[in-house]
Amino acid sequence: MKNLQSTTTLHNGVRMPWFGLGVFKVEEGAELEIAVATAIQNGYRSMDTAAIYGNEAGVGRGIEQGLRQAGIDRSELFVTSKVWNADLGYESTLAAYETSLSKLGLEYLDLYLIHWPVEGRFVEAWRALEHLYEQGRVKAIGVSNFQPHHIETLMQAANIKPMVNQVEYHPRLAQLELRNYCVQQGIQLEAWSPLMQGQLLDNPLLLQLAAKYDKSVAQIILRWDLQTGVVTIPKSTNEARIMANAAIFDFELSEADMELIAGMNENVRVGPDPDHFDF
Repeated sequence: MKNLQSTTTLHNGVRMPWFGLGVFKVEEGAELEIAVATAIQNGYRSMDTAAIYGNEAGVGRGIEQGLRQAGIDRSELFVTSKVWNADLGYESTLAAYETSLSKLGLEYLDLYLIHWPVEGRFVEAWRALEHLYEQGRVKAIGVSNFQPHHIETLMQAANIKPMVNQVEYHPRLAQLELRNYCVQQGIQLEAWSPLMQGQLLDNPLLLQLAAKYDKSVAQIILRWDLQTGVVTIPKSTNEARIMANAAIFDFELSEADMELIAGMNENVRVGPDPDHFDF
């Protein structure tokens, strides 16, 4: 993890950046497009969106601008989207993928995820993702918000193991059991809401560590993500924060400080519980 372009290698050999830009709840419009383009110009190579965010078209326009302004090729980017719950099913997932591609203005995705483990529906959706992968339409496939038992259910019918599991992950929700499971299975864990939607930015321990390392609290948390082997995709539309969030490759947290942060875990979520959600 030497710089913003550093990658982890998924179990199928595809290289995924350790760090990227998330766009959850960012509405379509100039702000979104400028944020995506700015991130690419400043060295970001990973963009994460989803059908339910309603902003794939804007992300696509931002990608087009960013590639042109940075003078780089599409192949240098890693673009992720997700199939929403209402579209889970074999044919409906295939159709949802085409819709996402069309909105993004891309010929393929680097990663396509099942957004939530809707019981009785995600296995058929996974079969569609396997088809897309086998056809070469997507570079990697995975899941989001899956607990070990969801993955076990999936694997009873699957031919291909998920390459990524994107979940809520931050110092208050360290998900140790899930993280260990994914390591054992060779599934790359990825963090959404790594900053707990801003709820950790005034935490006394993290403020103390920020002063110690001459970094911001956000930078301490994001560095902790990387050192726990978790890909992270913080959201921001502010250019200064986009750049600051990524300035985490010039320092390393000590093992003792890593343990202090891990000790903050209280299994507290800001998002839905994957075993009890209704949408």
